[in-house]
Amino acid sequence: MRKIFSVIFIAFILFVFLAPFAYSWGFFAHKRINYMAVFTLPSEMIGFYKKHIHFISEHAVDPDRRRYTNANEGPRHYIDIDHFGPSPFDSVPEKWTDAVTKYSEDTLKVYGTLPWNLDLMMYNLSDAFKKQDAQKILRTSTELGHYIADAHVPLHTTQNHDGQLTNQKGIHAFWESRIPELMADNYNYFVGKAKYVDKPHELIWQIIRQSHTEVDSVLGFEAQLNEQYAPDKKYAIESKRKKSVKTYSEAYTRAYNKMLNGMVERRMCAAVYTIGCFWYTAWVNAGQPDLNKLDDKMVTDPVVKKQDTVAAKIGKEILRGHEE
Repeated sequence: MRKIFSVIFIAFILFVFLAPFAYSWGFFAHKRINYMAVFTLPSEMIGFYKKHIHFISEHAVDPDRRRYTNANEGPRHYIDIDHFGPSPFDSVPEKWTDAVTKYSEDTLKVYGTLPWNLDLMMYNLSDAFKKQDAQKILRTSTELGHYIADAHVPLHTTQNHDGQLTNQKGIHAFWESRIPELMADNYNYFVGKAKYVDKPHELIWQIIRQSHTEVDSVLGFEAQLNEQYAPDKKYAIESKRKKSVKTYSEAYTRAYNKMLNGMVERRMCAAVYTIGCFWYTAWVNAGQPDLNKLDDKMVTDPVVKKQDTVAAKIGKEILRGHEE
């Protein structure tokens, strides 16, 4: 019993201190992406989504939190497409049943199920709209946003997801957490209004392909930069959560971002737009129910201690632009 308690306690400590840096875009970026996606929506939808924008933003990280308690959650966030040979997109069937027949469900779960999970989430969101279930609409929209954002990250499409195969351990959080935390307040979130997607399944795979084409640059540029920086210039000690934490220095981060030529901003803003398009598409496919008539009394919006004032300001500017 004592041993079980110890394991649980250690898992909890790891979650508390490592969760924000371990997976996906990082808590900051996931919240920002979902928040900004709300402002891509048409007038028929934005009222409901904006009313619950803190739910959509704060719960954007729930899928990452589940990775510590649900063994089935991890594979939903990635697909190690390069496991399937030199021409993986010619080898892996895009249809789930065909992929299972060819590789088995167990194999797919080992190497990731992200694109098929997105198919399922889109179905679930349309179903929630049809049933006019406010809580399910918000929950599914929020988590769909998380997985779409993951699909835009190059390192979510490769076995070398954290540079562990090329002596670049830590590059995952560097690319998708450290860079946005330093740069994202200056990104251009004016991505346009959401549009209907005729074939979401095809767009999902297109996004995965595009992300995977960036993998060599993500790894290659960092390897080049590493040769130019001594360890004491590459890393810095910063205070986070009242603790001293070793992280990539600001100079090293900015140099890497420059080499990437805005890749992180492009992928982050593309995620914002795609999320809006998928929310809108699911709503249209459900018959465009009146969201203003939904019973959302059971929805508990979180109390946000620290407002994202930058995102709120940009959102107001986007709305003003739509009105004009």
